[in-house]
Amino acid sequence: MTDTRHHSIGEVLSMLKEEHADVTISKIRFFESQGLIDPERTPSGYRKFYDTDVERLRWILVQQRDNFLPLKVIKRRLEEAGFDPATDVPLPETELPEPTLFTRREDEIDLTEDAATAVAAEVTEEPEPEPEPEPEPETEPGPVAVEVPPAPPVADG
Repeated sequence: MTDTRHHSIGEVLSMLKEEHADVTISKIRFFESQGLIDPERTPSGYRKFYDTDVERLRWILVQQRDNFLPLKVIKRRLEEAGFDPATDVPLPETELPEPTLFTRREDEIDLTEDAATAVAAEVTEEPEPEPEPEPEPETEPGPVAVEVPPAPPVADG
């Protein structure tokens, strides 16, 4: 590395926190576990972040926040030959799909016009309510016959 001064993970967090309020030490460690960053380590295992590492982290966070890029795409861009996140290369407009509420991109869905109409009809039609079962007629309990034993004879006396 050409930088001589390195930063701890806490210092890096302080540098990035103002612009990226949602960044945490856990998130930085997660980026490392996903292969997006690779900070040097001291012999005792502490991470050593140089200015280029901080710029790389900043670029990753901007791509997530501003361009809604998944980490897989960010990693691929970082791995491209000669890519330097410090130069903050603008992304071509044509590469990014419009954000939608759906999980699959529209060009991955193969719908013919008839199928699209059927899907739209399914979505907009109210389902037919199932008929409620007819209640069973309530029967009032009739008189209950109770056998009463004869009264004992009364003694005259």
